[in-house]
Amino acid sequence: MANITAQLVKELREKTGAGMMDCKKALVQTDGDLEAAIDFLREKGLSSAAKKADRIAAEGTTYILEKGNEAIILEVNAETDFVAKNDKFQVLVSSLAEQLLAAKPASVEAALELENAEGVKISDQISTAVATIGEKITLRRFEVKSKTDADAFGSYLHMGGRIGVLVSLEGSTDASAAKDIAMHIAAINPTYVSREEVSAEEVDRERKVLTEQALNEGKPENIVAKMVEGRLGKYFEDVCLLDQSFVKNSDQKVRDFVASTGGNVTGFVRYAVGEGIEKREDNFAEEVMNQVKGN
Repeated sequence: MANITAQLVKELREKTGAGMMDCKKALVQTDGDLEAAIDFLREKGLSSAAKKADRIAAEGTTYILEKGNEAIILEVNAETDFVAKNDKFQVLVSSLAEQLLAAKPASVEAALELENAEGVKISDQISTAVATIGEKITLRRFEVKSKTDADAFGSYLHMGGRIGVLVSLEGSTDASAAKDIAMHIAAINPTYVSREEVSAEEVDRERKVLTEQALNEGKPENIVAKMVEGRLGKYFEDVCLLDQSFVKNSDQKVRDFVASTGGNVTGFVRYAVGEGIEKREDNFAEEVMNQVKGN
């Protein structure tokens, strides 16, 4: 039997984040083979990952990868912003982007079943990272975009990936202009590209609300309709990219800036980390106690 030294146990613990006794047991079981011990601990790591399943992963990062005429934007979540900046987490995110862009799965569920060159599923890659890093990690969403040589992508990551935007600019190869549009979207957060994308039902609902608002303000009925149309225009400015004032030149509409490129925006994806996820407010003393207990 191999001599299981304290240094070897320490090295395994640093590589896996597992407990000291678990590391020693793994090394004994694998006769001191470090790589085999890491594999042995994966089962314990998966168990640890399961314990973390009810935790809320609302931090993390967005990431964008462009390769020729294809690009992907994705969001990967962790429990804390600290871990989101961890090198191992960043390597995982980059690897996921490479695999997803190559395979183009139809959904997150399909993505988790993909295997890398070593035959390891993405779901297991994430679970291994959970065991090593010690936090719940989830692949939340992604979208793949394609273009032609006559088009351009515009990508922008704000605050190290807290917000990510990927824009498709058709009919123009001006990637710099496309990035400026992406920066505008990151800052202003439009919902649609143009008015044509807003459903008639949504417009009717907004018109009804604006009409009631005007009547409640005591405005004469004979001018309410005109007022509502004016306010509806402001609504479109709030939700439609092309109707907005360009952040880099407030005297210019985005539609005019886009027109100056000779192309047109056919779509965009904007991810903000954790949007729509209900974040749990932990009591600090309770959080410290959980760490002490190893929860």
